Amino acid sequence: MENRQLKALVTLLDDPDREVFEQVESELINSGPEVIPFLEESWQSSPDDILQSRLETVIEKIQFEDISKELFLWKKYHQEDLLKGMLILNRFQYPSLDEQKVYNELSNLSRQAWLHMMYDMSPKEHVKFLNGIIFQDFGLSGNVADYHDPQNSYLSRVLERKKGNPLSICVIYAWIAQKLDLPIYGVNLPRHFMLAYMDENDEVMFYINGFNRGQLMKTQDIAAFLKHMNLPEHEAYTKPCDNLSIIKRVIRNLISSYKHHPVPSKLEALEKLMDLMEP
Repeated sequence: MENRQLKALVTLLDDPDREVFEQVESELINSGPEVIPFLEESWQSSPDDILQSRLETVIEKIQFEDISKELFLWKKYHQEDLLKGMLILNRFQYPSLDEQKVYNELSNLSRQAWLHMMYDMSPKEHVKFLNGIIFQDFGLSGNVADYHDPQNSYLSRVLERKKGNPLSICVIYAWIAQKLDLPIYGVNLPRHFMLAYMDENDEVMFYINGFNRGQLMKTQDIAAFLKHMNLPEHEAYTKPCDNLSIIKRVIRNLISSYKHHPVPSKLEALEKLMDLMEP
């Protein structure tokens, strides 16, 4: 769409006729994310509070439509790339993020580990080594001060603040480990996402509590935890999960966070994203 057409549509956004506004809004949303820079520029130059508010709404809806499409395509074609799915969700709060910065930071961490890791280490020595890189050198930790802070689920902010929840920390940990060919994967344990170190027969050797700085846990510990919660020792809780399950859990975590830090519009949008992820 040409700028003159966009300008004409923007001037109609503050039309008192609701039907006119909705038609204009629909045309702008259907134009896609390419029109956002123009809308943002219009927002900055407008002294009209009503027009600014409506521009904000249109921009948010365009961004949400874009995220929805990207997440649907990820689910259909790219589930093997967990980091891609995490960054699509990151755009829910940070649509203008330079995603390459996240890739670069994670790549730097894995490179640092690769330069110093000895491959003849035992599995537990590998974990101790990774704990030193991730939790001591880099300084990543669990956000115990505000466990329900939505920022704990946005990967870019977790890396910036070096604080996250069990899931975001485990995603970072597993990504680095897998770059080093270490068989460490996420486990969808209820209430507390964990990691598992797998043997050559795809059996769990031991678990890793990322939120507690990489503490090692035995299978008996997980069994006791499930028993305490009156849950069975089902593979869904004790074996590595797929990436779609992780993305769905991120969305559920965000829904929970925005219930503790209420933002109704975000809750409604996240519920729609969750519906999109279901069969």
